[in-house]
Amino acid sequence: MLLVAELGTRLKEARLSKGYSLDDLQEITKIQKRYLVGIEEGNYSIMPGSFYVRAFIKQYADAVGLNAEEILETYKKELPSTPNDQVSQSITNSPSRRKVTKGPSNKMMEAMPKIIVGLFIVVIIVVIWVLWQSKNSPGTSEGNTTSPEIEYDTNAKPIDSAKDKKEKEEKDALKNDQKDTDSKEETPTDEDQTDQTEEIKQTISVGTVEADGATTSYTLTGTDTLKLKIEVSGPTFVGIRNQQQQELLTDTRVYNAGEVVEFDATTENYVRIRLGNSTQAKIYINDELLTYAQQVVTQNIVINFNKEQ
Repeated sequence: MLLVAELGTRLKEARLSKGYSLDDLQEITKIQKRYLVGIEEGNYSIMPGSFYVRAFIKQYADAVGLNAEEILETYKKELPSTPNDQVSQSITNSPSRRKVTKGPSNKMMEAMPKIIVGLFIVVIIVVIWVLWQSKNSPGTSEGNTTSPEIEYDTNAKPIDSAKDKKEKEEKDALKNDQKDTDSKEETPTDEDQTDQTEEIKQTISVGTVEADGATTSYTLTGTDTLKLKIEVSGPTFVGIRNQQQQELLTDTRVYNAGEVVEFDATTENYVRIRLGNSTQAKIYINDELLTYAQQVVTQNIVINFNKEQ
C-alpha cells in the first residue's frame, strides 16, 4: 500500500505543478472526477473494472506530463491484474459499446461516384458496339469485303479511259472521305479523353511535428470531402474536436478492440483527433490510410482541410 500511496502522491504533485484542478483534469482526460480522486487516494475499488485502473492511470500520467510507461512499470506489482477474460467481459458488458456508423444516406452518397463511373463505361461500350455494327453490316463500303461479280456486256461500247479514270478517282476520294469520317468517330477527342481520365485525387501532406512533441499536423487537398474512420485494435481513448476546441464526437471515450469510429467532418476546415494509444488505432481519411509522422503512444492528429472548390 505504501507504493500505491506514493503513486497517488506522485500523480497529484504533478497535477498541482501543472496548475490543474481535478475539474481541469476531468475535462482534459474525460475521466470522471471521482475516479481521479480514487487514483490519487489509491482507492481502486470504485473503478468500473481492474482494466480501467491501468488505462485511467496512463491517461492521468500523460495529461500531467509524466512518462506513463515508466509509471505503470514502476508500480505494476501494486496495480490490479487484467486477465483476458476480465477484459473480454468488460468489453462485452460495457453499456457504451457500439459502433459509430454512417447513415444510409451517407453510404448512398459515397456509392454515387462509383455508379456514375459504371454508367459512363456502359455508354462507351454501347457506342463502340454500334459503330462496329455499322461498319460491318452488309451494304457498307468497308464491311462488304466480297467483290461483286462483274457482268460484261459484249455489245457495250468501248469505255472512255479518261472518263473512267476520273470517275475512279472520284470514287476513291469519296471512299477516303468515308474512312476519315469513320476514323474521327472512333477516335475520342481531347475533351472525351479528358472526361474519361480526369479524376480528382486527394493529397495528404507529410506530417509536421509541433513544438509540444505530441501534436502532428497534416494538410488535406484535392478533395471536397473529409470523412474520418478510426479502426481500434486495443483499448485507446478517442476524441475529435474542431478549431474552437468543441467536441465533435458525441461518444468520446475509451474504445476497445474491434470498434470503429466514423465521422463526416466535411463541413470543418480543421479537426483534431486525440488518441490515447496511437499504436492501437488506424486513421483513414476518405478511405486512405494515414501514415503517422511520429511513433508516440499518446498524440494529437490535426487535419487542416483545404476544401476543393
